[in-house]
Amino acid sequence: QVQLVESGGGLVQPGGSLRLSCAASGSIFSGSTMGWYRQDPGKQREVVATVTRGASINYAESVKGRFTISRETAKNTVYLQMNMLRPEDTAVYYCNAARLVFGQLINYWGQGTQVTVSS
Repeated sequence: QVQLVESGGGLVQPGGSLRLSCAASGSIFSGSTMGWYRQDPGKQREVVATVTRGASINYAESVKGRFTISRETAKNTVYLQMNMLRPEDTAVYYCNAARLVFGQLINYWGQGTQVTVSS
């Protein structure tokens, strides 16, 4: 059974920091591009950052210079370090694993973790 287990969300003041973690089952982690997405109520889910198996990284423009994604192979875990948080970063953050299975793109999702940035 595929599992992506997230942790690290919470309430933080503007300008503060949080680190999200996502632990994945080994077979999924090693073969996937890992990423973080976020979603506000009433809005579409949007990509925040992704990191490929080869450690190629992409960020949404809105988080460049503030967020850092990394993957730790020994722990099958992907992290999202979020600094200089803003109220507009408030959302449910989802961990994602994306992989090709027999030529088809398969996405796996975590349960989501709430991040609230407010004074």
